[in-house]
Amino acid sequence: MLGFLNLNKPKNWTSHDCVAKVRRLLKIRKVGHGGTLDPLATGVLPIAVGKATRLISYLPHRKAYQAKVRFGIQTATDDLEGEILKTCSASELTLDKITPYLPQFLGIIEQIPPQYSAIQRDGQRLYDLARQGKMVEVPSRRVEIFDMQVLRWQEGEFPELDLSIRCGEGTYIRAIARDLGELLGVGATLARLIRTESGGMELANSITLEELADRVESQDFGLTSPQTVLTDLPKILLDAETAQRWCQGQKIAVTEREFVLNLPFRVLQEDGTLLGIGEIAEVETINRLIPKVVLEPFVTR
Repeated sequence: MLGFLNLNKPKNWTSHDCVAKVRRLLKIRKVGHGGTLDPLATGVLPIAVGKATRLISYLPHRKAYQAKVRFGIQTATDDLEGEILKTCSASELTLDKITPYLPQFLGIIEQIPPQYSAIQRDGQRLYDLARQGKMVEVPSRRVEIFDMQVLRWQEGEFPELDLSIRCGEGTYIRAIARDLGELLGVGATLARLIRTESGGMELANSITLEELADRVESQDFGLTSPQTVLTDLPKILLDAETAQRWCQGQKIAVTEREFVLNLPFRVLQEDGTLLGIGEIAEVETINRLIPKVVLEPFVTR
């Protein structure tokens, strides 16, 4: 069993909970996920099954979200899961006052992740340190936000703004909500988050755990081929003899000049079968295709 599952993660489930459930349903131990989602978040959670777990790091890094930001509330976790630290009425806030600040979040920006996050510091997760009452300085990181659009504005004492956000990996939407509230001087927290795209998979094509269970029971279940979700990677075609040598771990000399060094490629047999992932590197002054992930031993087809 080898492939990917486009799972619609339910609310109040951790990403690890989902992996454990898929393991039980599919009766296979080797299951992993790409792009962790917080328990309160829902939406696309890419699940890798079998040897596809070795391909998780090669999935497309683009992500998309629909986020609801609630103003006038600050929490310890920067979302509604955490302790409320401060509240103040934000009834005077209007959409016209907010929109001039949104461009500050576009492009490559410096972002400080939340104190409650999975980032490691001295071998411990930040959320574990925070739960122990140990608040540490969290270094900023560079993230990229490609697009941000206003979807809806709701007035009130604690008004809410719905945003559509497209971004790169490592972006914390909770931090965007927190920082936007700080800029406006009223504070804010993330009230809801739906991931609509991740790892080349979209919410419209996702399935729930209940649907997965039904399909497994009716034997109407199939995994998505790695070929379908790895199309962002350039490809290299090998003839049967060369493919066999590559699958055996040999470094194959390449002469084409357009190949970029030290970037991943899909390695395919001439019939289109995906053999694995390789990188081209200079070895003893010769450019060679080096195996990084070999999915299966070579079999003549």
